[in-house]
Amino acid sequence: MSTDRLIYVVDDDDAVRDSLHALLEAKGFQVATYDSAEAFLKAYQPGPPCCAVVDIRMPGMDGMALLARVKELGIGMPIIVVTGHGDIALAVRAMKAGAVDFIEKPYTNDTILDVVGRAFAAAQEHGHEGPAPAEVAARVAALTPREREVLEQLVIGNPNKIIAHEMKISPRTVEIHRANLMKKMQADSLSHLVRMALTAGIRTA
Repeated sequence: MSTDRLIYVVDDDDAVRDSLHALLEAKGFQVATYDSAEAFLKAYQPGPPCCAVVDIRMPGMDGMALLARVKELGIGMPIIVVTGHGDIALAVRAMKAGAVDFIEKPYTNDTILDVVGRAFAAAQEHGHEGPAPAEVAARVAALTPREREVLEQLVIGNPNKIIAHEMKISPRTVEIHRANLMKKMQADSLSHLVRMALTAGIRTA
């Protein structure tokens, strides 16, 4: 059980907060929920190992503004942002701003638990989880020019349809390139791929 680990859930949706609270508490985590970023910042106190699951779109201070404020205050907790379907560009922006991971709605219980586990592992290892930068660079170097271009488009946050338009190829061809580069990069999710791309210095096309 993970009773020494605290998870902050920051979301303006009552149902989401209640659902995550029940799930995470059942897995042995301490859980504190807040309906706004402002309420979270007002209540936050340094304590046990912690992470935060933050909705990217909220009234008042949104998830992006909260990321910036946490960084400004020197709070070293890993933050996972939750985005709506189609908000990949915003999710990538959040990771560039310091989020450790992102989850797209709708998500499964297994997905949230897996991402939370990675966040705590990253904090425990002081952020040095995953392959070394040299290994990531080697994986990027093994990509074909087309695969590299698709990767750059994904880091921008473009979906397959937009990538196809930008590269003047079919959406099906984009899917093939994307599958190949995921395999070559040894990425198990889009957020994992984006983290590695940022490690390799790929930020814009």
